[in-house]
Amino acid sequence: MAPGLPSAMDRPHFIGIGGAGMSGIAKILAQRGAEVAGSDARESATAEALRALGATVHIGHAAEHLADDASCVVVSSAIRADNPELARAAELGIPVVHRSDALARLMDGLRPIAVAGTHGKTTTTSMLAVSLSALGLNPSYAIGGDLDEPGSNALHGGGEIFVAEADESDRSFHKYAPEVAIVLNVELDHHANYASMDEIYESFETFAEKIVPGGTLVISADQEGARELTRRVEGVRVVTYGEAEDADVRVLSVVAQGLRSEVTVLLDGRELTFGVSVPGRHYALNAVAALVAGVSLGVPAAELAPALAAYTGVKRRLQLKGEAAGVQVIDSYAHHPTEMTADLEAMRAAAGDARILVVFQPHLFSRTQELGKEMGQSLALADGSVVLDIYPAREDPIPGVTSELIIEAARAAGAAVTSVHDKDEVPSVIAGMAGPGDLVLTMGAGDVTDLGPRILDRLAQK
Repeated sequence: MAPGLPSAMDRPHFIGIGGAGMSGIAKILAQRGAEVAGSDARESATAEALRALGATVHIGHAAEHLADDASCVVVSSAIRADNPELARAAELGIPVVHRSDALARLMDGLRPIAVAGTHGKTTTTSMLAVSLSALGLNPSYAIGGDLDEPGSNALHGGGEIFVAEADESDRSFHKYAPEVAIVLNVELDHHANYASMDEIYESFETFAEKIVPGGTLVISADQEGARELTRRVEGVRVVTYGEAEDADVRVLSVVAQGLRSEVTVLLDGRELTFGVSVPGRHYALNAVAALVAGVSLGVPAAELAPALAAYTGVKRRLQLKGEAAGVQVIDSYAHHPTEMTADLEAMRAAAGDARILVVFQPHLFSRTQELGKEMGQSLALADGSVVLDIYPAREDPIPGVTSELIIEAARAAGAAVTSVHDKDEVPSVIAGMAGPGDLVLTMGAGDVTDLGPRILDRLAQK
């Protein structure tokens, strides 16, 4: 049986309860019987989904939103020190708990799988949640994106497995003690928190050291950062996977079949072929990571492999938003050059002769400063791109850092790029560019996702 409520979390208050990670923890606590409350900057479908579970959700941040009898206040790294509810918690002496500590407590007494890596965490966590659920294992899970509807990013299950997305961006994944840890890749990102690759490696080494005795590290054999981490890790059982000849679980083939693919692996000396219901080699490799992790917990490979086909995608991960005037509009969360390249290559494999047009919104000034050139080079894989201004999220502007860094690099790489500063102009711009058979990708981690339906509406008027 799954455990009940962690102590001191029976009346939690979440600052920023609508966020992907925060809402998941709030949902699980509500399902375990906690009196959940919280606040968020704006109304959302996620807030409504939490209210449906009995949570109290205030819109806006104000000291009076925090109840005097709250047992703890849960925050993420995005919450600023001057938040009025945080100040009120200090006045009242209410303990403040970081999101990662709250999630770690939810895993107590269960068999956790923690999924880490610079890219692919949400997809791989989701693949495990869906496939293990399809097998009737009733896992709990906490994911950084919604599977199919608001609030589907987390569940309190009755089974013994807990699958969690483990975030390296603020080192919060050091709080977990997984039985199985997955590391999909290790690259330099999150430039506000990590100054060098050595700091990244040290952080992932610490994460690997947290694996419980007798546990397993499942790690890519293909990506150089992951291979370097494997060389550095000691004292833990390691299982590598990938297309490399020395992989413990070797991927023999990935065959594209339109918007899905078929994967064949060599596992324990036997060939195993299964389907993956989303396009792209990188998603196929994520599915193999999920397979190896499940097998490491004792789930039979012959059962888990076909169950992985039950996963049909996460919101914002190459999610088809609709079709109008013969044009398909697809939403991509890709915001790091590696992700952008992977998604564009996946669409190229699925699109055949169709043109691929991208609406790209850079995410974070620091990321654009460090990787703007590489982002521009990724856009050269598209047939045409519209580049928006940088989405700042939690950051203040950096002098001289604008979307022009990306546009110049894209044009230098031979890309056809249009700069658009006003988001409201994008639907008309795309309607003028796109013709029947084309694929349009809205790409980025910011509010570019809102443009998909508007582009479809404008295309329908052609």
